[in-house]
Amino acid sequence: MNGLFPTERALAITALPVEFEALAPPPLLLPGENLEHYQALRQAIFADLAPRSAIEWLLAIDVAELSWDIQRYRMLRHKLLEAYRHKAVEAALRRIDMVGIDPEFEAEAETYTLQNALSWRCDPVATSEIDARLASYGFDQRAITTEVYVQAREVLVLFEGLLNAAQTKRMLLLREIRNRSWTGATRSRLANGAQAPR
Repeated sequence: MNGLFPTERALAITALPVEFEALAPPPLLLPGENLEHYQALRQAIFADLAPRSAIEWLLAIDVAELSWDIQRYRMLRHKLLEAYRHKAVEAALRRIDMVGIDPEFEAEAETYTLQNALSWRCDPVATSEIDARLASYGFDQRAITTEVYVQAREVLVLFEGLLNAAQTKRMLLLREIRNRSWTGATRSRLANGAQAPR
């Protein structure tokens, strides 16, 4: 956030005061998410925003939650792309291996194709071999990536909407915190005898 550098007192206040703990329920973490990472993010945001009043703490808690959600959406989107890359490799292998297969052998060929795609995902040696084989048929990494985005387009739009909504909410909260801090600083100066701006 742009503005004055935080004072020593502001940097020291990174923990949620006991009287405000009821304002921040425990996080609902998904499997694989780390409580220490969540707490570190929250502490960094609290240190940066240096909330003082209950309203500022509520806003800072919301900023921390939204920031965690944004990180979560990005990680989930990355995992989603990995899963769709597997499906794209599977589809490319199917286009190569299933051409001209006798209908009575289709089920068996499909099983081998699925096994090859799984090997591509799990075995680095198989990955190299399959990537080279796909490339020899014109399925280079760009073609596979294109297939990934074609298959995942609807879900990616969903994630983009979630990310944009969370980022917009976070910006609004940060603006509100900035406005409250500026108003509080102006009141403080006025109380100490400074003249109001004209």
